[in-house]
Amino acid sequence: MTDPTMTTVTAIVLAGGRSSRFGGDKLAAEIGGRSLLDLAIDGARAVADDVVVVLAPGDARIVGDRARTVADREAHGGPLVGLAAGLEVAAEPIALAVGGDMPSLDPDVLGLMVRTLVAAGDGVAAVILEQRGRPVPLPAVVRTGTATDVAGRLVADGERSLRALFERLPTRVVAEGEWRPLDPAALTLRDVDLPSDL
Repeated sequence: MTDPTMTTVTAIVLAGGRSSRFGGDKLAAEIGGRSLLDLAIDGARAVADDVVVVLAPGDARIVGDRARTVADREAHGGPLVGLAAGLEVAAEPIALAVGGDMPSLDPDVLGLMVRTLVAAGDGVAAVILEQRGRPVPLPAVVRTGTATDVAGRLVADGERSLRALFERLPTRVVAEGEWRPLDPAALTLRDVDLPSDL
């Protein structure tokens, strides 16, 4: 682990989606001989002390000793449901949330997000990135306690959108001009929805 902040972090890798647009198990799809899920775990582990992979109920996928797994409360309930499940078992005060289909996470960008949350103090509970003038919900860094409470309430109310969480939490959006020099091609935001995205 690279420790950019001296703050301990749990990474939550959201891997419970149904991959309907991909047409198969996209998390097992490979780039350079490595699965998307493995690449996402490794990217998150670069700044995290603890990694939790949130899987659909009944998914017996093996993630090895680099991470532990937890099941979504409902099958394919959406990313907010998955994040809520991960937050409930997060061991650290700060959590980094990423998609299991994000193979190109840049540790410098993730470290910047963690440092931004730490420097902001308790008045800010989440940090996300801006791209083309709009906030992007993943990756995200949150204060575990506050985010767990708010995500749980939103899920109980039937909400499934990550954007709703960041509308409720005091959130700092890192301007594109601040993070893009660390990742000029914006690879951190790459996610795989279709086979052509590989």
